[in-house]
Amino acid sequence: MSSSASSSAQSVQPRPWDVHRPPRAEGRTVLVTGGNAGIGYFVAEQLAGTGATVVLGCRDAARAGAAMASIRSRFPDAHLRHLRLDLADLSSLRTCADALEADRLDAVVLNAGVLLDEPRRRETADGHEWMFGINHLGHFALTARLAPLLAAAPAGRVVTTGSFVAKSERLDLDDLHGTRDYQPKRAYARSKLAQMLAGFELDRRLRAAGSTVLSVVTHPGGALDSLTPERPAVHERTAGERLRGLPAGLLVQGKEAGAWPAVRAVLDPSVAGGQLWGPRVFGLRGVPRREPVPDRLADRAVAARLWAASRELTGVEPSF
Repeated sequence: MSSSASSSAQSVQPRPWDVHRPPRAEGRTVLVTGGNAGIGYFVAEQLAGTGATVVLGCRDAARAGAAMASIRSRFPDAHLRHLRLDLADLSSLRTCADALEADRLDAVVLNAGVLLDEPRRRETADGHEWMFGINHLGHFALTARLAPLLAAAPAGRVVTTGSFVAKSERLDLDDLHGTRDYQPKRAYARSKLAQMLAGFELDRRLRAAGSTVLSVVTHPGGALDSLTPERPAVHERTAGERLRGLPAGLLVQGKEAGAWPAVRAVLDPSVAGGQLWGPRVFGLRGVPRREPVPDRLADRAVAARLWAASRELTGVEPSF
């Protein structure tokens, strides 16, 4: 290879991914569910810093307003909007695409999630177990409603935020609503497992359809409130909470860092559909890296049965 050709090849190589300096994204629109709090807030904040238009999807307008004010205190020119979403009420999602008032959507980050500690089993307005209904079925139906807008983008992305706790669980396909022997922590882990299985199944279906949309699955590792930077009116912590969290910082991280895999999945052109991204150090902390997909998450037979059940329970199906 000539010296000029070698120089040309070197000039087009992308720079290493820098979590503190993600690439600019002016002109793109990204919807982040649960973008008003927790990891979702930091996903929204970091994406807003790239110049993208970020839509915070959540039920509470006041909390969305507080989150947007916090983001603008760091990025005064941020392009932000609020979209009212109630993942516990599937009928409320029917008009979400129209409410976006956009001709395309470059990415959606399926981040919102609930974790119940109480032993009492709860149900959504549609009669689904609370965590399974919101974390999985709500996002499944939302993706179906947004499919035309994602397909209209040059390279739309569906980014599913899973959890490492899902890797140790198995779905009970005969009792997805946890009516037998309900345990809240197990129900949560299974709801996140369902999300991740559906994310990989979605990518297989996108590839089969020849779609330009990608489906990527991420997880934040161990992300604690006590290690999370303060954001007035969004996240505050006492001095005691900060001190108690310091020892855990050797193993896990805060929610600002927990947002890094999802942000990379949205913006990095080298990320491909069907991949799993999480923190570098034991999957618990550190910069994002690609992880091998565990057999449990790659089980096509289970994913196909879950997809069929989700289609029946929601009455819709993501189709591209």
